[in-house]
Amino acid sequence: MSTLDAGAVTRELNFGEAIREALAEELRRDPRVFMIGEDIAEAGTTFKVLTGLVEEFGPQRIIDSPISEPGITGIGVGAAMTGLRPVVDIMFGDFVGLIMDQLVNQAAKIHYMSGGKLKVPMVLRTTMGAGRRSAAQHSQSLHAWLSHIPGLKVVVPATPYDAKGLMKSAIRDDNPVAVFEDKMMYRMVKGPVPAGDYTIPLGVADIKRAGEDITLVATSSMVHVALEAAQQLAEAGISAEVVDPRTLVPLDAVTLIESARKTSRAIVIDEGYEHYGVTAELASVIAQGAFYDLDAPVSRLGAMQVPIPFSPSLEDLTIPSVQQVYTLARTLCGKA
Repeated sequence: MSTLDAGAVTRELNFGEAIREALAEELRRDPRVFMIGEDIAEAGTTFKVLTGLVEEFGPQRIIDSPISEPGITGIGVGAAMTGLRPVVDIMFGDFVGLIMDQLVNQAAKIHYMSGGKLKVPMVLRTTMGAGRRSAAQHSQSLHAWLSHIPGLKVVVPATPYDAKGLMKSAIRDDNPVAVFEDKMMYRMVKGPVPAGDYTIPLGVADIKRAGEDITLVATSSMVHVALEAAQQLAEAGISAEVVDPRTLVPLDAVTLIESARKTSRAIVIDEGYEHYGVTAELASVIAQGAFYDLDAPVSRLGAMQVPIPFSPSLEDLTIPSVQQVYTLARTLCGKA
């Protein structure tokens, strides 16, 4: 379980503030770092996460680009190959489909295809998550797409503390790293964040809540759904452990498996589409690694296999809820 240094000076920041602080600190620390994207300078992004950065670092390092996601990403890949450390901002994760060649066929493969002579130390910042009433083309969670590709690392932070530490690690990594940020958490999720420099290693999961009866493995926004469900389960006499992988690639399979072995039951919760998604991969890892210790099959909850509706009432039905997690956990524990 992650803990803050007892002697560290901390402040209460929201998710967006923690990300902005991480980016500002890395821009100050390393002159090779720059950002490029649509509406990131003057507007500070659609979600105002980058507000104020252009005033400090100037338009040469916080670059407002034309509306061309493939162009933005191609510039990032080329700049990274020549020694810079770009942070490429793609406004909505749904637009990842536009940059697949640059990301999947270039950034992910150059190190391998060059025999290790070239590298792409680039960060792709983008969003995920429904619930904002933005309809089918601006509400998807497509992190599973990039997790499928060898050569890419994928980060899905759930708390301000994790968001800052993981972003700094991603920028310092010599590989291309995709950071998916749930857009609903920028203002809504708050927590303690150290004022000083710190990093969180990629590939280290975090036990957000210890428990004995069932493991809830949750990603991004679903960590908060799992924590609320765990609180309700505790009131019903069920002790749930909440595990946050924090990064999907590299994946800390050991922590997930050890937790499932301890509790003997597991549910995997992710906001991406359930079919062929993150829940399937994590459930498979747990089922294979903890098979002889499980008292029930590993269950999973993901988004419905439908385009995200614009209708608020329908949209809310498409993604996992606290009630769904609570009900399924009680069933697995024989207390339905």
